[in-house]
Amino acid sequence: MSAGLTDDQIFIRDSARNFLRDQADFDRLRKAVDGAGWDRELWASFAGELGFAGIGISEANGGAGLGPVELSLIAQELGSTLAPIPWFETAVLAATAIAEAGTEAQQATLLAPIARGEAIATLAMRDAAGQPLPDGIGPVLTKDGAGWRLTGRAHFVPFGEAADLLVVAARTAGSTGWDGISLIALPAANLKREGLTSLDLTRPLAHVDLDLAVDDDAILGEAGQAGPALRRTLAIASAILASEQVGGMARTLDETVEYSKQRVQFGRLIGSFQAMKHRMADMKLWLEAARSAAAMAADAVERNGDDMETLASSARAYCSDAYLRITADGIQLHGGIGFTWEHHAHLFFKRARGTASLLDSPAHQRELVARAIIDTE
Repeated sequence: MSAGLTDDQIFIRDSARNFLRDQADFDRLRKAVDGAGWDRELWASFAGELGFAGIGISEANGGAGLGPVELSLIAQELGSTLAPIPWFETAVLAATAIAEAGTEAQQATLLAPIARGEAIATLAMRDAAGQPLPDGIGPVLTKDGAGWRLTGRAHFVPFGEAADLLVVAARTAGSTGWDGISLIALPAANLKREGLTSLDLTRPLAHVDLDLAVDDDAILGEAGQAGPALRRTLAIASAILASEQVGGMARTLDETVEYSKQRVQFGRLIGSFQAMKHRMADMKLWLEAARSAAAMAADAVERNGDDMETLASSARAYCSDAYLRITADGIQLHGGIGFTWEHHAHLFFKRARGTASLLDSPAHQRELVARAIIDTE
C-alpha cells in the first residue's frame, strides 16, 4: 500500500522490495537454512552496501535518522521474503536499546559500526520459563567491589550465535517490575553461546551463558535505571515486528490466490469453488485488519504517543493470531503440496509461530491492552 506515504518512504520501501525480490529468493533461503541459518553475503549487501542497517540510527551516529514508519516498511518487505538476515535484531532491537539507554559517548561508539553494516547486534534478556516481561528477564547484575558481576543465562536470543555485540537486559538482585533493570553492551566473541534448533529455521536462536565482571562503561546509562528505555524499545520493536508479520501474511495470501487460479481439480480451477473463495476472503479480512493495526502502532511509536505501548501490544497480539491463521489456511488451501517439505508454505507458518513468541506471548499482549483499557475507565 502507498496511501499516506511520502515519496521518500515509497522509494525506501521499493528499494528494499526490489533488492529482496531479486536477491532473497527461496532457493537462497533454503541454502541458508541448511547451513548456518542465515546469509552473511545477503546481510553485507542489505545492511552495508544499501545502508538499511542504519535507517533508524541518528545522522550524528552515521545513520539515516529516520523513524519507526520507515523501519516498518522495510520490515514488511523482509517478512514477505523471510530473508535470513539479522536486520530486526540489529537495526531495531539492539540499535533502539542503545539509542534509548546509552549516553552520547556510548551511542557514538556502538551505533556507528551498526550503521555501517559492520556489526551484528541483538538483545538478550529472557529466562528459561519465558515468563511475561519484565518478570521474564533472566540475567542478574550484582555489585562486586568497585564494579559489577553479570551472571545467569539469557535464553532464546535471536541471532545470538552470529552476533558481534550483545545488549543484555539484567535485573539488579532483589528488584521487581521495571525497577532495577540495566542494559549492558558486551562484545560477544568471548561469551559461551549454544545454538539451538528451533521451529523457525529462518531465525536462529541461541542460549548465552553469563558469568563475568562488568565495569560501569559497559552499562548503558546508569545501572538499574534502564526500565523506561527497555519499555520503549520493546514498544517500538513490537510495532516493527507486527509489520514484518503483515509482510508474511500478504505474501501467503498472494501465493494462495495465485495457486487457486492454476490448480485444476474435478475439471475446474479450485479458486472457482465457493469454499475456497470464502476462506480466501476471510484471509483478506484478517490481513487488512492486521495491516491497519500495524500501521497504527508504527504511527504511535513514531509520535511517541501516550497510547504507544497499548497500540503496539494490540498490533502484536492481533497480528500474531492473524499470521498463524492465514499461514495455516495457506497450507490447507494448497492441498497436498502445501504439506511437503519442498514447498515453502510451512516456512511462513513456522515464522508465524516464531514471531508470536519472540518478544512476548500474544496472551500477555492482550492482558496489557486489557489493563490499559480498565485503567482509563
